[in-house]
Amino acid sequence: MKRLFSYQNMLDHSSVLSGKERSIVSLSQRFYFVTVMLATAFMVGSVADPALAGEPVLQEEESDVIRLPPVTSHRILVQDVVGEHAKDGRVYVVDADAGKLLGMVQAAYNANVVQDPGGKAFYVAETVWSRGNRGDRADLLPAYDPQTLTITNDEVLPGRALITPKKNDLSISNDGKNIYVFSMVPTSAVYVVESISHKVAQTVDVPGCSLTYPWGNSGFTSICADGGLVNVSLSGNHATAEHTTPFFDPEKDAVFEHSPTRRPDGRTWFISYSGLVYPASLSANTKIEAAWSLQEAAGMKRAPAAEAPFVKTWRPGGWQLSALHYASGHLFVLMHMGTFWTHKQAGTEVWELEVDTHRLLRRIRLPHPSTMVGVTQDARPLMFTTDKAGAFCIWDATTGKFLRQIPHLGEDLYFTVALGE
Repeated sequence: MKRLFSYQNMLDHSSVLSGKERSIVSLSQRFYFVTVMLATAFMVGSVADPALAGEPVLQEEESDVIRLPPVTSHRILVQDVVGEHAKDGRVYVVDADAGKLLGMVQAAYNANVVQDPGGKAFYVAETVWSRGNRGDRADLLPAYDPQTLTITNDEVLPGRALITPKKNDLSISNDGKNIYVFSMVPTSAVYVVESISHKVAQTVDVPGCSLTYPWGNSGFTSICADGGLVNVSLSGNHATAEHTTPFFDPEKDAVFEHSPTRRPDGRTWFISYSGLVYPASLSANTKIEAAWSLQEAAGMKRAPAAEAPFVKTWRPGGWQLSALHYASGHLFVLMHMGTFWTHKQAGTEVWELEVDTHRLLRRIRLPHPSTMVGVTQDARPLMFTTDKAGAFCIWDATTGKFLRQIPHLGEDLYFTVALGE
């Protein structure tokens, strides 16, 4: 408006202006008044129009819980230890038919996971500290609803084995009533947790032995440092332990802790670093059969053990290096070309073998080395592998054909858990 006043002042003193100059000033004033009035009208109109002046109405958010479909044979739990920041461990819930991630639950430092045989729940054994990396330690066994992924019970354990996750750190009886938690607090022991009451029913000391290989509804076996086993029979709140004689030499040719067990009848196939397979029938009176060779099943010479450590040949290796399809008795083993002490090396092939006849059925070449192999337990089984980038690779276990993958599902995929396994 300052400029308007200056024009008005000029008109007030128009006597000093020529006629032509007064016409220019008068025209300029009219133009300026018209411009100001239009602008003012626009602003007034804008304010008066609620459609233009009002704040946008935001839609109110409503929280909800999505229920997943019931558990199926091809809905898989995948353990990711996230090695570079291991306190951020996870368990992924994957639809293997669709190649789709359905959900995820947290699984803190070096956790383990096991699933109820009927898919009613799954359990994660984990450890946390009150101040992040220090303070009071809490060992937990949360039970998860498999459809909402919510915690239904959060049992506090007396302790557990705080070591790199292995499938047999945490296992479950065939009827799902007993959960076995391997502990090293302060010495080797197994906590028997009742899944119904969510309470530790008893603690079974297993000095010099570790892990749990469940058989039937009332017992488990642990593997011992002398090359033997201890069989634990449970009856109410009473446990009876019986030791076997050693069947392998842990100094010359140890067996992998990740050897597969068929839980309903306790049949287990212990695989050694050199590639020997020791069939065992686990029970209160475990029986161990003569060993056979993976390499001989493939028409090769039996691989030497620690007595000839530099001989290069096909050998088993990886992390979860083997999986068993219960009904067919087909054993899937990760194999690589290497010397004796390469038992942690990723497999470049999966060998499918028949455990009853010791016959090699198929050699599946992998596009990328894998430290993990898993398999489902249905009539049309799927097989799973991974790669260095954390892809979740899905195969037809009947034909050995690659089907699909979930690229970079996680950081460090260690093992899978399938329904009924």
